[in-house]
Amino acid sequence: MSELPPSAQKVHAAAMVLGLDITVREMPDSTRTAEKAAAAVGVTVGQIVKSLVFMGATSGKPYLLLVSGTNRVNEAGVAAHLGEELKRPDADAVRALTGYAIGGIPPFGHDTPLATYIDGDLLQYDVVWAAAGTPKAVFSAAPGKLKDATQAIVIDVK
Repeated sequence: MSELPPSAQKVHAAAMVLGLDITVREMPDSTRTAEKAAAAVGVTVGQIVKSLVFMGATSGKPYLLLVSGTNRVNEAGVAAHLGEELKRPDADAVRALTGYAIGGIPPFGHDTPLATYIDGDLLQYDVVWAAAGTPKAVFSAAPGKLKDATQAIVIDVK
């Protein structure tokens, strides 16, 4: 564990607090995109969890969407579910909210509590892979356990 970067150690510690038993793996190459992560761990792109931060356009409330690597977020559809339009914060705002840089944002362990929603498509897999705090660190989990640990609400993001 101590050989992991501090941000990956922070993700591991947060998982333990949530009762999610994970092993963080630091990969030799970047896992910054869903495609690169899938290639690095040998799974389909759909099994990669993209942790995407949005802000409510009216409320300013931060939202975290856990999205299958093959899916694009239909912002209008998600906005209709949430009751307000969404906007994408810049990289500095995302880091300020989560404590992590884009490309390494995990599904939990953020500096700010985030209302979390999970793409229902992720639940079809036995195992999914998510970022673990750096653009080279990942972990795997059963998607149902990830949903429960993050208290995520299942939605259709497409």
